[in-house]
Amino acid sequence: MNLLFVLLGGALGSLARYLISEALVLGGVFPWGTLAVNVSGSFVIGFAAGGAGFGGRFIDSPFVRHFVMVGLCGGYTTFSAFSLQTVTLLQAGDFLRAVVNVVTSVMACLLATLAGFSLAAMLAR
Repeated sequence: MNLLFVLLGGALGSLARYLISEALVLGGVFPWGTLAVNVSGSFVIGFAAGGAGFGGRFIDSPFVRHFVMVGLCGGYTTFSAFSLQTVTLLQAGDFLRAVVNVVTSVMACLLATLAGFSLAAMLAR
């Protein structure tokens, strides 16, 4: 059953990633769609991990771990796309945008994970 959860979550996550990335192509210069997907995916995985980590009072089940954290977030977040887009910016000589992409993505994703985890902790009380 866990494999089915991962499979279905991954399919839905990949589809959501595609739709959001396509919707947020704003001028095509900066990868806004990838940034939005990675930040929102970081929030979701932080929320799921936080909810599962507080004695299971909030959310703790194989469904959450396998469907949401492994499947959905794994298919949804796009670190490989982020890496390729950053390298592409560097190869094009756009060092400033590459650095902004790295710093913004890393900081925003860490903050989103912390926010998701914190929200789950607050709800678990």
